[in-house]
Amino acid sequence: MESLAQLEALCERLYTSGDSAERAHLESSLKCFSLNTDYISQCRYILENALTPYALMLASQSLLKQVTEHSLALQLRLDIRNYLITYLANRGPELEPFVIGSLIRLLCRITKFGWFDDDKFKEVVKETMNFLSQASPEHCSIGLMIFIQLVSEMNESNAALALNLQRKIAVSFKDLALFQILQISLTLLHQLKNDVSNRLKELAVSLALKCLAFDFSGTSVDESSEEFGAVQIPASWKPVLEDPSTLQIFFEYYGLTTPPVSNEVLECLVRLASIRRSLFTEEPARMKYLNHLVAGTKEILQTGQGLADHKNYHEFCRLLGRFKVNYQLSELVKVDIYVDWIQLVAEFTLRSLQSWQWASHSVYYLLGLWSRLVTAVQYLKSDVPSQLGEYVPKIAEGFIKSRFDSVQFGFEDDLSDNPLDDADSLQDQLDNIPHLCRYQYETSSLYIIKLLEPILQTYTERTGIPARGDVNELPIIEGQLTWMVHIIAAILKTRQSSGRNSESQEVIDAELAARVLQLINVTDSGLHCQRYHEISKQRLDRAILVFFQQFRRSYVGDQAMHSSKSLYSRLSELLGLHDHLLLLNVIVGKIATNLKVYAECEGVIDHTLNLFQELASGYMTGKLLIKLDTIKFIIANHTREHFPFLEEYRSRSRTTFYYTLGWLIFMEDSPVKFKSSMDPLLRVVISLEGVPDAMFRTDSVKFALSGLLRDLRGIAMATNSRRSYGMLFDWLYPSHMPLLLKGISHWSDTPEVTTPLLKFMSEFVHNKGQRLTFDSSSPNGILLFREVSKIIVAYGSRILSLSNVTDVYANKYKGIWISLTILQKAMAGNYVNFGVFELYGDRALADVLDIALKMMLSIPLADIMAFKKLTKAYFAFVEVLFNHQIAFILNLDTNVFMHIVGSLQSGLKSLEADVSSQCASAVDNLASYYFNNITSAEGTTSQAAMRLAQHIVELSNLFPEILKTLFEIVLFEDCGNQYSLSRPMLSLIIISEQMFADLKTQILASQPPDKRPRLSVCFDKLMEDITLSLEARNRERFTKNLTSFRHDFRIK
Repeated sequence: MESLAQLEALCERLYTSGDSAERAHLESSLKCFSLNTDYISQCRYILENALTPYALMLASQSLLKQVTEHSLALQLRLDIRNYLITYLANRGPELEPFVIGSLIRLLCRITKFGWFDDDKFKEVVKETMNFLSQASPEHCSIGLMIFIQLVSEMNESNAALALNLQRKIAVSFKDLALFQILQISLTLLHQLKNDVSNRLKELAVSLALKCLAFDFSGTSVDESSEEFGAVQIPASWKPVLEDPSTLQIFFEYYGLTTPPVSNEVLECLVRLASIRRSLFTEEPARMKYLNHLVAGTKEILQTGQGLADHKNYHEFCRLLGRFKVNYQLSELVKVDIYVDWIQLVAEFTLRSLQSWQWASHSVYYLLGLWSRLVTAVQYLKSDVPSQLGEYVPKIAEGFIKSRFDSVQFGFEDDLSDNPLDDADSLQDQLDNIPHLCRYQYETSSLYIIKLLEPILQTYTERTGIPARGDVNELPIIEGQLTWMVHIIAAILKTRQSSGRNSESQEVIDAELAARVLQLINVTDSGLHCQRYHEISKQRLDRAILVFFQQFRRSYVGDQAMHSSKSLYSRLSELLGLHDHLLLLNVIVGKIATNLKVYAECEGVIDHTLNLFQELASGYMTGKLLIKLDTIKFIIANHTREHFPFLEEYRSRSRTTFYYTLGWLIFMEDSPVKFKSSMDPLLRVVISLEGVPDAMFRTDSVKFALSGLLRDLRGIAMATNSRRSYGMLFDWLYPSHMPLLLKGISHWSDTPEVTTPLLKFMSEFVHNKGQRLTFDSSSPNGILLFREVSKIIVAYGSRILSLSNVTDVYANKYKGIWISLTILQKAMAGNYVNFGVFELYGDRALADVLDIALKMMLSIPLADIMAFKKLTKAYFAFVEVLFNHQIAFILNLDTNVFMHIVGSLQSGLKSLEADVSSQCASAVDNLASYYFNNITSAEGTTSQAAMRLAQHIVELSNLFPEILKTLFEIVLFEDCGNQYSLSRPMLSLIIISEQMFADLKTQILASQPPDKRPRLSVCFDKLMEDITLSLEARNRERFTKNLTSFRHDFRIK
């Protein structure tokens, strides 16, 4: 860099250029300032002499990276810290805000990282107070900004620090400084109340909020989240919080400020309303605090001040919602002004419900308050009336009416922002309504029926000749019906199964359920049968499915079948449905109808199949299902002629459908019925087998084969026992396995065929639940593996010859990772004696391992690590190879051996614990083999051991590098699989004591001088009582020592 002026010009371009390529080039050119510690002095020179804010920004951000990513000497860090404080005091007021913010962040980061290294770092509060004591507002602002960033920095996790160390720093900061900082913010709030400077007020409020939002208990709750439990304020803060002026100053500030300051004031009040109950050890103090909160919110409710601002409104709703989270109803009713307050809250809630479009995300908190209040009534022993009986029914009706009216006035009939299309939003809205409706259930149910019956009548009438205006009217009616069905479903979900009112509530449940069941008879009749393409009709049918799911769980599930007599008695009177079997027949009838009519709406099909699967997987409901004629028809006629959604050969729904069918088929445990139920699929198989090779590359074959394989995979997934798997195996092998080989051979370049075929094989060879357990005299395990070998060799040999692939993942990598998964499952399934192949000269194992190796080597390691599913499949297969076929690995060429073992080193560093553990297992098998067969071997060694010895001679750094990687992970990273990593560490250490000694010296030399003595002691303790053996007891002892080693090194 020829001059500072040149650098300033480059920095200005770096931060202001609109050209991303230019910015990237400049960033690369200037990164030396953040990467090389020799440039720290240059950064200081820039801070001293640069005139442009962009150069100052570069220096500040470079120092931040240096401090975060490098272990700088203690004195150097202290010098930087002292320099920053002086620099901010002298030049801070004249700097640009973004530069001030960056410098403050650097100061706070270096303070956090050095908190336990020297007590001078803990003097930051005292030194920041000097900024506040100066007369200029600019210095005061800088002081407050330092405190805000300091609290934030201490509360946030940083990847460069171990989690346990970060928690210790946070706890120490909380104990030594946080309370003092809160007191400073409160003092400033009182002093600035009548000050004209809004900036200082804003900063003081922000500081108070940062203190109150601190993670006191170390639960790492997301600070931005609106969901949190009680705020675990330390006991030492009690006097300040019991002081009425603390709460009062925030209520006063709310009246004095405007957004965004008033938003943060309300956030402070939300936190103050959430402080743990146990802080107030005496009830009078708690009641005094609660009275103050109620009085403050009552005044806001009366005046409505600031509530026209949406953020204020939202935070105020959150504040009201916290009352029942942290206080008991019995306490609330004792508040002097409770009657007036609860009336104002009720009126506010009703107004919010009327303005549902504006307040939809805020009403959730209000409904949560009322829901928790009514559920607490049963525990209320006081004679003081709660007033809930007067307001709750009105609020329940207000909510129902708002949802009902929202259809007419709210949304166009499309997919944009309609809450009926957002399952999570819908769930949030409906979570609280059941408790409100059941509080005075008879009143609420009569209101629901009063709203529902007229539109149900109108909808019924529309099954005949359409009336004028139907085009616009029917979507509205269907939307209103959809909301009512969702509300009834939500109510039935929270069935009251005990108590004195349970029978009467069951009867009302029956009244509401009967209306929905009546609706079901209408939806699929008359002219409504022509509306399946309409979005409003699809929403209604999905709501009906939700109703069935909730109703089944409450009244048809395995536990509920003998405890719902009152409901079925009333349903019998209303609809003639007097038992579970009849009701199941209604549900199954709707499932069958949906599967027939919704060929092009995958959302409804998926939802329908989920319900079908729920019913089939229940022990009692599954047994009942197979008695129904509709189910018998589906099992016998699962063809696209009857169920058009099966026309779509790429649909995942096919697999789900056949998984459920398979579950029902195998429930009968009859080979004869299994064979007859497979007839529709057998006809497809036979037709495909009859296609000549010359015509096998046609679209019709592709569609049929792909669909068949998805169907068979579903059946295979349903085989959960040795007997059911045996039925499918005998059906498929040997007669129809050649079709799979033919399919993979002809369509190897077409993922639409190869993916379902390989995924079927992946399922078929998976020995889950020990279902692949053949008789001792059966060769089926070996025969199955031979088929696997044929298919993978056929696929692999062709896929490797493909060139100029456009989408390399879809067309190549995906098939390879599924192939590796098939092999991994087959080799780890414990149903094949692999020694048989070599013994009898069968090439099946050798050929498939050879092609698998070629597929693995055809993918660059960077790509293996980039695609998550490929990563998992690759390392799972490699682990199995090192566990079951290590001789194959050891007999490879040294370069290939190095490539595979080198990939394990990359896998060890993976953030995925499963991948890292698999790599550790593979390394342990390799190192253990070396120790057992070379290090401690007596007598002649095998050819594989000799090959391993040759590899290690040529790759002398291999084992030391892996061991170094393992130590670096354990020492410097947060690993959740330390036990798995300890296994290969011991195996590698005992291979060569000299190698371990050299590595220990190397690791010590890489550490700052002040850390070396402690690390040396840790290394000595690591090998205490450890012998040169791989016995289980020695391994466990080493794992225990490693835990202590890691803890002692990382603690400060």
